[in-house]
Amino acid sequence: MIAFEGVSYGYDGGNLLADINLRLAAGSFHFLTGPSGAGKSTFLKLCYAELLPNSGRVTIMDQIATSMSRDDIAFARRRIGVVHQDCQFLDHLPVDENITLPLTVSGQFAEPRDLRELMDWVGLAPLARAYPPQLSGGERQRAALARAVIMGPDVILADEPTGNLDWDMSLRLLTLLMELNRMGKTVLIATHDMNLIRQAKSQVAARVLRISNKRIQLAGADL
Repeated sequence: MIAFEGVSYGYDGGNLLADINLRLAAGSFHFLTGPSGAGKSTFLKLCYAELLPNSGRVTIMDQIATSMSRDDIAFARRRIGVVHQDCQFLDHLPVDENITLPLTVSGQFAEPRDLRELMDWVGLAPLARAYPPQLSGGERQRAALARAVIMGPDVILADEPTGNLDWDMSLRLLTLLMELNRMGKTVLIATHDMNLIRQAKSQVAARVLRISNKRIQLAGADL
């Protein structure tokens, strides 16, 4: 679904990531770890063509990223749901309208029943008409996940989704992401939380990738 072949990317003339070779297969579950500033967020942005490689080739849904038109990128992004580390909402819109915003932008509408089911799934049905400033950190992250999956994407990318959450809420969000994977979605979570990774590996066939020396390596069994 997303493949990297000899990909390098950097800022101001120096490489942050170099010679990346990786394939995110349909239905796979990956964690991406590494120290702050190693390039985890940059890697995710390359996955949905927010950034384009300086060299090498990124293939997104069978298309080469550097050859994709603006419309091609927009269409591909409908198949990729992104949960950002700093989830932004429109504070003047209630939660349910924030969640359906990707549909609104693309000229589509959510069926009321489908929206209710999604809100129930993330545990936010009672807060459907609340406004973002009224939500806790965990509720905001679950709303961000609901917004990421409202278009029915094939791939879910999550950038430090539990970074500001307590352990119980982190597990709740992880459970939702594992459920998506069991439904056949490809999931990639960038995180520095080794306890979260260990918890997931006991329940799902997850591969752990580590950024080290500008390259992505498959981590060993010891985490």
